[in-house]
Amino acid sequence: QGQPVESGGGLVQAGGSLRLSCAVPERIFSTYSMAWFRQAPGKEREFVAGISRSGQTTYYSESVKGRFTISRDNAKNTVYLQMNSLKPEDTAVYSCAGKARWTAQVYTGFGDYDTWGQGTQVTVSS
Repeated sequence: QGQPVESGGGLVQAGGSLRLSCAVPERIFSTYSMAWFRQAPGKEREFVAGISRSGQTTYYSESVKGRFTISRDNAKNTVYLQMNSLKPEDTAVYSCAGKARWTAQVYTGFGDYDTWGQGTQVTVSS
């Protein structure tokens, strides 16, 4: 298959942690910058975090900065999102997205990515 596959979602109490994984096809991973987006019920999809194809550059939304960490393991063709100090407002479907790029810039727009996973549900209880 040619699409990313997310895993690691679940139910966690406020203040807890989760680590999401996104497995990307090997043939595209090394050339792709990657990002995580999320969408809560009744809300628009929003950018969470992004990482350049080399891993040199990362960028976070203000709502998760200091709590979430994006990383990539190029040997495993996997992108991770470590989420700490989770809040009920972090509840959403989290999707990873990618696009082939040759720059270190991280893009934050939904339309900046052309390859998407199906998403994984994260629910944070109060």
